[in-house]
Amino acid sequence: MSEQTSRFQPPLIVIVGPTGVGKTALSLKLARALDGEIVSADSRQVYRGMDIGTAKPTFQEQAQVPHHLIDILDPDEDFGLATYQDLAYSAIQDIASRCRLPFLVGGTGQYVRAIVEGWKIPRVPPDADLREKLYERAERRGHQALYDELLALDPAAADLIDARNVRRVVRALEVCIKSGRPFSE
Repeated sequence: MSEQTSRFQPPLIVIVGPTGVGKTALSLKLARALDGEIVSADSRQVYRGMDIGTAKPTFQEQAQVPHHLIDILDPDEDFGLATYQDLAYSAIQDIASRCRLPFLVGGTGQYVRAIVEGWKIPRVPPDADLREKLYERAERRGHQALYDELLALDPAAADLIDARNVRRVVRALEVCIKSGRPFSE
């Protein structure tokens, strides 16, 4: 689904928690019982070859119930939250359109919240040159100076971002500068 919505409407079962607590076993049991399919909400399981440390469902487990958004990228490919949200909404919509129950399963809270809360994610592609300049400025003048720039451009976003999280401050500034709009929108 390419358009963003404020909330996802069809029924959706969400199973979340840290790695290794039994999400996969529970989701398989419920999906088999309720005629469902599983959409991964794990930021590492999307990558091929990242099987160790991710508790990725085994091939045998994936054969029991259809799984989506697992092993779809090579580790060197860019993949952001907006792309995840588009792919997850599409998979969920596809599952629901076939009268099956979608299960969103994983431990990446940002992915889960983006779907469940219907986040409106800025569709501003990364700008490597701008990011480099912002990181250099943070290195030269300190993270607080960069944060102060964000505070001047978008106080609402600055309120939600820790000044020490330079990566998030840089992304917020990047969106403000490239779009001409506050990141908080």
